[in-house]
Amino acid sequence: MDGMHEKVQKLLETTPAVINVGLDLFARSVQDQGGAVYPVEWKPPMVEPRRLALPLFNDPTIDAANREAVTRMMRAQPVVVGVARARDVIPGMTDRTFLHAGPPIDWAHASGPLRGALIGAMLFEGFAATPEEAIRKLESGYVELSPNHEHSAVGPMAGVISPSMPVYIAINAAGENRAYTNFNEGIGKVMRMGAYAPEVIDRLRWISTVLAPLVGQALARSGGIDLRNIIAQALQMGDECHNRNKAATSLFYREIAPYLVECDAPLSDIAAVLRFINANDHFFVNLAMVAAKVMADAAHGIPGSSLVTTLSRNGTEFGIRVSGLGDRWFTGPANVPRGLYFPGFGPDDANPDIGDSAITETAGFGGFALAGAPAIVQFIGGTPADAVQATLEMYEITVAEHEVFRIPALDFRGTPVGIDLRSVVRSGILPVIDTGIAHREPGIGQVGAGIVRPPARCFTEAYRAFEDAYLAGHSRTTTLESRGMA
Repeated sequence: MDGMHEKVQKLLETTPAVINVGLDLFARSVQDQGGAVYPVEWKPPMVEPRRLALPLFNDPTIDAANREAVTRMMRAQPVVVGVARARDVIPGMTDRTFLHAGPPIDWAHASGPLRGALIGAMLFEGFAATPEEAIRKLESGYVELSPNHEHSAVGPMAGVISPSMPVYIAINAAGENRAYTNFNEGIGKVMRMGAYAPEVIDRLRWISTVLAPLVGQALARSGGIDLRNIIAQALQMGDECHNRNKAATSLFYREIAPYLVECDAPLSDIAAVLRFINANDHFFVNLAMVAAKVMADAAHGIPGSSLVTTLSRNGTEFGIRVSGLGDRWFTGPANVPRGLYFPGFGPDDANPDIGDSAITETAGFGGFALAGAPAIVQFIGGTPADAVQATLEMYEITVAEHEVFRIPALDFRGTPVGIDLRSVVRSGILPVIDTGIAHREPGIGQVGAGIVRPPARCFTEAYRAFEDAYLAGHSRTTTLESRGMA
């Protein structure tokens, strides 16, 4: 006892020291009095788990399902093999189907950039001669609107894919699934950002009649280009393959250029295609997205898995899907990105987050690989230290470190991959996404780029559904055991 009294006395004679958990209000009070504070970062869970469901956070069956899902995601081998007209290859697409980014939505609730892109698609297809006619027809339900993700497709920003548009075809060389995406137009005043001026439609028609057919010929000659390999290399060259694709575009250019010059086409067209790809540092982003879609879909539909396999937004709502919960969407209001703006624009001009491009984060790169792309802060804001911290934080909510995608700045540590719904809810940490910013009004286009996080509601609602499924499954097991049938 004497020894214990001595220790207590020494503590009383020293400067006060506390361990502070959570809010720093109390820590500041101690610091103001000269005390030492040892902070412990902690947040309450996003939703209070039901008592009977608490075991799901450490359930070995769920852990095994997640390991299977993330392994399939990492080992999928996306290869772009060709180009075709959307309605000829995309499952479930008709002559009057317009696909879009994010969860389901109708014209009445569509955001400005999505409306602008839908107007542009109507003009491109010849369904309307003027924007005014396009709006009247869209209001009347002239076309069916459907999410890209429900048709094995993805598209950046508004993500609109109409029946006559050319799309890439990507297959999983290690599995059976495939995915589709449209062609990148560049940045600024482009349809995916909601612009539909005559020059936007003219560019889309050139892509459809010159660029896409030549790229399709070149891909056929090549036998297919390995997209996972390009992404892995680009991540070690300063890209994160969402908002920064300079290295990836250059690598793709090197792969396809020899086959392009061998195509049977006018030299002027081949030169124009090469110049377009060379001048567009974002050309690869659509290919990065279709690769990520192939990877994520390979992990979807595994019973009992809490792995998130879709992150997507339509400019009004953010939606997620979970591997073990089928094709059900869980949605919440999309947030406005925080970032840098082009001259003449500011936060008041920004539309809430939009696009399927968060499929890159879903597959373990994009915002999850920011630590390897310090130069991106010049485009989205923040500092290189912020980029590193963003990646480190994502390890807290993922189940693995990628076997192929590695970050030199972190001693070649694999990128965080496999968002675990349980970890998001328990930690309160939401996925980080770096994204473009579209103007809130249709017809204007891109106004900046930045960082955004999903609304918590997507994850709390998904968790409740997962919890319900877990409890229902255990209830059936208990019933069978009581009857001697298990």
